[in-house]
Formats: sequence, C-alpha cells, structure tokens
Amino acid sequence: MPRETGKKLIAQNKKARYDYSIEDVYEAGIVLTGTEVKSLRQGRASLVDGFAQCENGGVWLRQIHIPEYSMGTWTNHEPRRARKLLLKKDEIKRIEQATRDTGVTLIPLSLYFKDGYAKVEIAVARGRKSYDKRQAIAERDSKRETQRLVGRRAKGVE
Repeated sequence: MPRETGKKLIAQNKKARYDYSIEDVYEAGIVLTGTEVKSLRQGRASLVDGFAQCENGGVWLRQIHIPEYSMGTWTNHEPRRARKLLLKKDEIKRIEQATRDTGVTLIPLSLYFKDGYAKVEIAVARGRKSYDKRQAIAERDSKRETQRLVGRRAKGVE
C-alpha cells in the first residue's frame, strides 16, 4: 500500500486565535495508541478545552478529546488522557522559558495528519482581555474594508 502524502486536517481550534494573542507556533508529533489513530482517521477529535504543559523534561498535551474507536474492544483508549508531544530538546527549552511568564500558556491550534503521521500545532500564547478582543475585531474589520475598497478601485468601480 502506498504511503500517505500531504496534509489532512482533523480538528482546529478557531476560538484560540480570538481568545489569545499568538507569540510562537510549533509543530509536534504525538504519541498515540492504535485505537486513537483509527479514531482520528475517522476525523473525530476536539481541541476546545485542550492545553499543553511542560513537565519532567517533556511537553504533555492534556484535555484533548479523542473519542473511543467504535470497533475497538478492551484495547480502547481513555478519551481525555494526557498525550506526550514529540519535540526537539531546544524547542522544549524555548517553550519552558516562554511559559515561565505569568499569563502565558501553551494551546493547541490544529490537529492533522502530515505524510501519514499525526501532528499537532501548538502555540505559545498570551491571554487577551475583552477590550483587546474588541480591538482585534475592529482591526480585522478595517483591513477587510480597505481590501474591499482597493479591489473596487482596481476594477474601476467607485
């Protein structure tokens, strides 16, 4: 059977970019069991409550919900278990230093298969206050409006 190529998105945390200001983004592999992989291949996962922590010289992903595989038996996994992330040592050191500050956390942005391997995109993020969120919405709306005007002017419509 030929090896899988390309990128297949499984789950995405869209609210994370709204609730947090993203500082750094890392791609990490995940240590999974067989039934977890089969459940992910069916496109079933949720990143909503997920976060990552640095402990014992490694990074662990917590509260990610991967539902049990329907065809699994006694080998099925626990849906919200802690999963180890596979990162290089220098990346782990950078993440540990960044998360020492107060108000900084590690959050998963997306979960996907890349060339047959399960990967997660994690971000070092700082929580936003409600006024920061309103400001981000206003900036996004103003950018959209300027792009709309530039497009109309390029077409010759005023």
